[in-house]
Amino acid sequence: MKIAILGGGVAGLTAAYHLSQKGHDVQIIEKGRELGGLAGGFKKDNWEWKLERTYHHIFSNDHAILNLAKEINFKGFCFSTPSTASLFGEKNNYRTYPVDSPKDFLFLPELSFISKLRAGLMLAFLKISPFLKLYEKTTSADLLRKTMGEEVWIKLWEQLFLKKYGKYAENILASFIWARIHKRTQQLGYPKGGFQAFIDALANKNTKQNVSILDTTNIEEVNRKGERYEISVITKSGEQNYLYADKIISTLPYPITCTVMKNILGEPYIKEQNRRKYLFAINLILKTKKPILNKTYWLNVGAADIPIMCIVQHTNFVSTTSYGGDELCYVAWYVDETSELLRKNEKQMLDFVLPHLRALSPPLVEEPEVVGLFKAPYAQPIFDKDFLTIPRVFSTPAPDVFVANMDMTYPYDRGTNYAVKLGKDVSGFVLKTL
Repeated sequence: MKIAILGGGVAGLTAAYHLSQKGHDVQIIEKGRELGGLAGGFKKDNWEWKLERTYHHIFSNDHAILNLAKEINFKGFCFSTPSTASLFGEKNNYRTYPVDSPKDFLFLPELSFISKLRAGLMLAFLKISPFLKLYEKTTSADLLRKTMGEEVWIKLWEQLFLKKYGKYAENILASFIWARIHKRTQQLGYPKGGFQAFIDALANKNTKQNVSILDTTNIEEVNRKGERYEISVITKSGEQNYLYADKIISTLPYPITCTVMKNILGEPYIKEQNRRKYLFAINLILKTKKPILNKTYWLNVGAADIPIMCIVQHTNFVSTTSYGGDELCYVAWYVDETSELLRKNEKQMLDFVLPHLRALSPPLVEEPEVVGLFKAPYAQPIFDKDFLTIPRVFSTPAPDVFVANMDMTYPYDRGTNYAVKLGKDVSGFVLKTL
């Protein structure tokens, strides 16, 4: 059986691995030069390891990716407990405190004792609670206001939701905050060599199982030709070519899937899927001699006058020795398609963030060097009530065409662990159709 997988991210590679184990002829078609999607890496001349285009780590309970790593004999994941914190306050009076646990809340000076107690108890409940239908009947904002109080919402959560979801902040389902608290562990994992090392190991395993991997290949459209599907592509040499498959799995975002498959999915399906709402991800990666954040790995920016979602000092998590002694830091945003930030180049983005980084304590003194600016469409689906009304299933109206993308990891945020689980699940679903 000839199976084409559209997209060479972690989900596509995982699906190919399981399908090829069963003897099927699998071909992966990837637009980029590197495999791995948002987890893919890039490398500077003096670096030993590749660095992800967007910040990545796994939790100690991410069993799907850890089990797959063990299965393909990848032994590179290491765990540590880096410091994470939130930034409070306003200009000339910014304050940073850890907020990792209920205990941290009890020592948080920003809140009254009653607010601390309510917040700590609710966090503990979310941590141990199973998924409840209640979480899909209310929003995160309403749940947090009612359980933790208005003071906690304003001082702790409001800016975090505004900076992650913008105009959708008040509409995000409570299932989102449940998943974030419930799944999180203080121990975080990272693979030796970067996530690209894990991705390359998985790709090599696929190649040994006779999976064909076409990179730098752009998919133009898919059409039905008799009993098979014809996939029109532009190859890395710029030539048009046609590939054929009995079954197709698209791991591409719904908007891209619907565009390249507009001739086979049908107008009702496409119209329904196009109701989805997404945000773009922007990651500016800076190199400095001294870390921008002194000890903190991950800093949520809760200060209203700093227009940054989070700052992630990668080299407070992974040693600088892997990057030629460079201190590397992500500055990150989620934005909608109208944002001016999407139209800024590297220099303009640096000029935009520099005054805010210099306002931190301790202030940034040196001039950072930009080592990467990455913008990804459809990176963050909007988990609101409308989201629940749009089907998220593997099958499509086109026979033998399947969809498996990161919208299907709901209520969990996108991540490599869920991409692995998704790839395994869709491969099992396809195998059952044979």
